[in-house]
Amino acid sequence: MPAFSPRAAAVPALATAAVLLLCSCSAGAGAETGTGAGKSKNSTAAKSGQRLTATLGTAKDSQGPAPEIPGARKGGTVTVANEDDFSHLDPQKIYAGERYSTSLLWGRQLTQYQIIDGRPRLVGDLATDTGTSSDGGRTWTYHLKDGIAWEDGKPVTAQQVKYGIERTFAPGFEVGPTYWQPWLTGTKDLTEAVKKYGGPKKDGDLKAIETPDDKTIVFRFPQPQSDVPYMAAQSSSSPVREDKDTGTGYDVKPFATGPYKIVEHKQNQSLTLERNPYWKPETDSIRHAYPDRFEFTFGKAALNTAQEVFNGQGTGATTLTTKDELPPELISTVERDPAKRKLVVSGSKGAYTQDLYIRNDRVTDPEVRKAIHYLFPREQARQVLGGRYAGDFATTLSSPAVVGWKKYDLYPVAPAGDIAKAKEHLAKAKTKVTKLTYAYPAESPQSDQVAQVLADAFARAGIELVLKGLQPGAFNDQIFGGDDSPYDLFLSTNSVDWPTPSTLLPLGYESHLDGVSNPIRYGNPQVDKELARIAKIGDAQQKAEELIGLEQTVMKDVPLVPFLYKSVSQFRGKDIGGAATHPIYGVTALADVYVDKS
Repeated sequence: MPAFSPRAAAVPALATAAVLLLCSCSAGAGAETGTGAGKSKNSTAAKSGQRLTATLGTAKDSQGPAPEIPGARKGGTVTVANEDDFSHLDPQKIYAGERYSTSLLWGRQLTQYQIIDGRPRLVGDLATDTGTSSDGGRTWTYHLKDGIAWEDGKPVTAQQVKYGIERTFAPGFEVGPTYWQPWLTGTKDLTEAVKKYGGPKKDGDLKAIETPDDKTIVFRFPQPQSDVPYMAAQSSSSPVREDKDTGTGYDVKPFATGPYKIVEHKQNQSLTLERNPYWKPETDSIRHAYPDRFEFTFGKAALNTAQEVFNGQGTGATTLTTKDELPPELISTVERDPAKRKLVVSGSKGAYTQDLYIRNDRVTDPEVRKAIHYLFPREQARQVLGGRYAGDFATTLSSPAVVGWKKYDLYPVAPAGDIAKAKEHLAKAKTKVTKLTYAYPAESPQSDQVAQVLADAFARAGIELVLKGLQPGAFNDQIFGGDDSPYDLFLSTNSVDWPTPSTLLPLGYESHLDGVSNPIRYGNPQVDKELARIAKIGDAQQKAEELIGLEQTVMKDVPLVPFLYKSVSQFRGKDIGGAATHPIYGVTALADVYVDKS
C-alpha cells in the first residue's frame, strides 16, 4: 500500500460471468472531457458522470477487430510530450497505470480490457477468452489465438508466455507485480517464492506452468486463486522470446507483439514507434492503429508543453500527454476559455484514492485519530491541489471503482472540517496531544501550501503541526523504512492492483506486513483472523463481498482519513481525435487516438 503507489488500477470482471462490477469512468469532478476532432468512443460515457458497469467478456467479445471509432481516420504522426521518460519498458517490470496503458501500443497480454462507449470489460487478448478454471480454482487454462506474431513475423507461443512469467522470479524483477511468484509456489510472499524457484536462467523449467502444445498454457496453483484473469491482464503476463531477452537492454527496447514496434529509444530524450507489419487487427479486440507513427519526447516542462498545446504552437495541434496533468497555473485560464476547455481530457483516475495517513503505532489513541479526522480541512486542501479537477471527496477506504463497493460515512464531517467536534474527541483521549509531525515530499509549491493549510487547521484545536518537507527519495525512505520514523501524518495516493478488494486489506492492513506494504502500521487481531479466513475462499464473488464487509470494521479504528477519489485532467491538441481517459488505467488512452486535420 505504498504512497504514490506504483500499483495500477485495473478493474477486473469477476470470474463468474454473470457478475457485474462498478467502474468509475465519469468526467472527474465535473470537468469537461475533451474528445478531439470527432467523437471518442469513450466520450458519451465519460461525459455522463455516471458509474458504469463492466462485465466479463465472452470468447466472441475476445475476437477482433476492435470496434471502429466513429470519425477516426488513419495516417499522421502523434507527438506524446511527457516531462519524464519511462523508468521501465520491460513488460515484467512495468507496474504503473500510465505505463500499462502506453505499452498496449507494442505489447499484448493473455487478457486485457476492451473499452466500448467508455465501458470496460475483460476479454481475451493473446488468449481466446479470459480463462477456464477447474479444481476449485487451482487450475487455470488458456488457449492462444491463431495468427498472433512478433514484429519479425514469428508466431507467439505458449512457451514464450511461460518464459515471460518465469522471468518475474529472477533478481531485478522485484519492481514488478509480485503475485505470480507466491501463487505458483504456494508461499506467502516473494522472498519465500524465489527460494523455491529463482527464474529460468537459474532453475530452468517452472513445473507449475505447463505448455502441452504451442497454443495451450496451464497454471497449477497449490491454493485456489480467483483473480487469475485479472493478473493475466497485467504487463508481467506478456510473452518474451528468450532469443530476444537482452537483459537490461530489454528494459529500453522490448520486442513487439502489438500494432506498433519501437524503432528508436534515446533514453530521457525520445521514443519513436512505427507500425508493426505483422500485427493483425482481426486477432485484436482491444487496440486500434490509426496513426502511422508515435513520437514521444521527454524533458520539457509540463507547463511549457500545455501552453504550446492550448495555443497551437509548433506541433501543439497534434500533441498530447499521458503522464503530465493540467498545470494548476493554467486552470483559471482554461476555465475562462471554452476553446481551451475542450482540449482538457478528464476522467476518473482508475481506482486511486488519496488519504491522510496516520501512523497508528505513534498515534495510538483512537480518540486522537478521530480528532484528526474532524480537523482535516479537505475543502481547503483540495482547492490547493486543483479544486474539482483533483477529485471527489471520499468517505470510504476503497474507491467506487472496486467491485462490490458500498458507500458509507462512519464519521460524517463537512469538507471544511469541524473544530468543535475535534476538540470533543481530544478531550476524551487518554493521551493528551499538543504536537504532531506532518511529512511531505517538498517537490512543488502546492505541497508546501497543503502543509500550511493543515497546520492552520490543527492550530485551531490547540495542536502544533510540525511540518517536515523532505526530498522525494528521503520521504520514501523515512515513511516506508524503519519503524523509528519520527513522523505522525502524511498524504498518500494509492490504488489496488485491480479493483477487487483482494489487493487492498490483505496486502495493506495485516499486522505482520512490513512498512512498505503497511506504512501506517495498522494492526487489529480480529481483522488478521478474518483476513486469514477469507483468504481460503475460492469463489471470487463471495470473497469480494466478505472483504468489502470487513472494510468498515477497519475504518471504525480510523487508521487514516479518507480524502479524495482521484480524478485526472490532461490535455491534447486540437487535431487529436479519440482522446479520452482510460477508465481502468486513468490516463489518456493512446490505443484510440487519431490525427484529424480536416
